[in-house]
Amino acid sequence: MKDMTFTLTEEQRALKAAVYELSKQYPPEYWRELDVKREYPEAFVSELTKAGYLAALIPQEYGGAGLGMMEAAIILEEINHAGGNAGACHAQMYIMGTVLRHGSEAQKKQYLPKIATGELRLQAFGVTEPNSGSDTTKLQTTAVRRGDRYVVNGQKMFISRVLQSDLMLLLARTTPVDQVKRKTDGLSVFLIDIRGLKGLEVRPLRMMMNHSTNALFFDNMEIPASSLIGQEGKGFSYILDGMNAERILVASDSLGDARWFIEKAVAYSTQRVIFGKPIGANQGVQFPIAKAHMAIEAADLMRTKAAKMFDAGIPCGPEANMAKYLGSEAAIDAGNACMDCHGGYGFAEEYDIERKYRESRLYRAAPINNNLIMAYVGEHVLGMPRSY
Repeated sequence: MKDMTFTLTEEQRALKAAVYELSKQYPPEYWRELDVKREYPEAFVSELTKAGYLAALIPQEYGGAGLGMMEAAIILEEINHAGGNAGACHAQMYIMGTVLRHGSEAQKKQYLPKIATGELRLQAFGVTEPNSGSDTTKLQTTAVRRGDRYVVNGQKMFISRVLQSDLMLLLARTTPVDQVKRKTDGLSVFLIDIRGLKGLEVRPLRMMMNHSTNALFFDNMEIPASSLIGQEGKGFSYILDGMNAERILVASDSLGDARWFIEKAVAYSTQRVIFGKPIGANQGVQFPIAKAHMAIEAADLMRTKAAKMFDAGIPCGPEANMAKYLGSEAAIDAGNACMDCHGGYGFAEEYDIERKYRESRLYRAAPINNNLIMAYVGEHVLGMPRSY
């Protein structure tokens, strides 16, 4: 049995400090300017890649660091804790799992070493569609086999970092839904090189936060049959397999944001003097900050439990989902406490609170809405009747 304690190892503490220090070299002005221009953090991502952090989960035999989910979680948390936006980094980590667990040896050797060095970037994940949302089995994008090619038609919505990626993981229906026994059958996963790909139209969407988000349109887009990951028709299970990793990493994003909010709020409430005393002495200011801190610590425990179970090969669906829920809610509560503490300054761009709040608010709704997590816990953990 691997380590299941909730304390970090010496190596993990060193990793935590190193990522935080690297991230602090990119000051608030860097992220603020990118946010205003809606630009991708190219310099930051390149430096993280060179340091080997974005290859954390790639095995050493393919040029990666060969670390676990706990280390990946630490990396993302510290980016946000330092004031950055790990949204430009986390997808590459959780997309990796589908290739690692279900890709062929030839695919791993072709792509993973180049992803590890940064020669290729895999940060685009094509699942969500305009008409299906969280009901993935109803997606309408099709991939039809024609000889040594698949022809793809359809749409994807809210797909981030397509213009900044070389590769994309795509989920499409290869067998019509009326021809399968179970609606989860007939979906397939493809790892495709999207550089200069004909039949792919990318339309950037200006969103509340700077996540390089797009709508995609596939018009008879041809991809090699060798792009298929694993078996045709088994893609839904492959995607599900990686969702626990995604939940754990998104929880870590949220924890980093939450800690940033609390540190900012504590510092300001100690320095800001109104009516002759620091505003942090007022329970109306102090208690929401303290309450949010306690929620963060509880969410951290659940995230750590989920990550360590994942690394030990123990099924962790409930823990991963609860970690995502608790982390994202804690970040919102911490953000509100920080904004209330700062008053009008909390809404000013130069304090970065409004930017971080917009970024953290995303994770209540994505990659899965927190209401669906409650439905999952109610049905699959507590055994209650299905609610939807």
